[in-house]
Amino acid sequence: MFERELQQFGLTDGEAKVYEALIVIGASKVGPIVKKSGIAYSNIYEVLQRLTEKGLVSFITREKTKIFQAVEPSRLQEFLDKKEEEIERSKKALTNILPSLENIKALTGSKLDAEVFVGMKGITTAYKILLKDAKKEDIDLYFYMSSPKYIEPATIFYGKTWTWMSKIEIKALGIANREHKGAEMTKNYPSWVDERYVNYPVPGNIDILNDKVLIISWSDKPIGILIQSKDVADNFRNYFYATWKIAKP
Repeated sequence: MFERELQQFGLTDGEAKVYEALIVIGASKVGPIVKKSGIAYSNIYEVLQRLTEKGLVSFITREKTKIFQAVEPSRLQEFLDKKEEEIERSKKALTNILPSLENIKALTGSKLDAEVFVGMKGITTAYKILLKDAKKEDIDLYFYMSSPKYIEPATIFYGKTWTWMSKIEIKALGIANREHKGAEMTKNYPSWVDERYVNYPVPGNIDILNDKVLIISWSDKPIGILIQSKDVADNFRNYFYATWKIAKP
C-alpha cells in the first residue's frame, strides 16, 4: 500500500512491509506479523530489531511473549529528522577531510589506491592494514590534532595502536599542536614514542608508514581514509621532517 513511499524514507523493503503490517493489524505477536508482511519467520526478528533501533516499533513482554506495535505514524517525521542530522554530521566530517584530500591531489598526479573506513571498527581495520607489512625498526610518522571533543575515544583507540606497534617493535615520531603537551594521553606513551609540538594547527590526524598514509577525521562516527601510494607517502614524509626540524619537545 505505502511500501514504496516508506522505502523512500530510508526503510528497506522488509522494514517497510513489517511497519505497514503493524500499522494495519495493530499490536501483535510475531505470527500475524509474518503472515501479513510476507517476511520469512527466520528473518522477522532481525527486521523488528532494526525497526526498534530506528524508533519506529516498540514492544512489551506479556507472559514471556513479545508483543510488537508500530509507533504513531507522526514519528516518521522524527525518523527523517534524525537521518538529516546524520547526513549533516557526515557532511561536516567530509568538510574536515577535504583540505587533506586537496593537499594530496596537489602533491601528486599519480593514481591513488585509497579506501574509506567508517566507525570505530572501520578505523581499527584501517590501522591494522597500515601496520600489516611493517617491520622491526620501521618508523611511523604522525600528526595529531588534539581536541577535547574526541579526546576520550582517541585516547582509548591510540592506546590500542601502541600495543600493536610494540609487538612489531617499530618506532613513532609525532607532531602535535602545543595544547596536546602534557595531556593525559601523553602520560601513557611508550618509551619508543617521541613527540614534538608546534604553536600552529597541524594538518590533521595523519599517519605515514612506508608507502601508506592514513587520515582520520574524528567525530561521532569517525572516518578513515587509507592511501597506498609511494608518491603521496614520500611527500607527506618530506613535509613531516621539515616540520620536525622546527617543532619543539
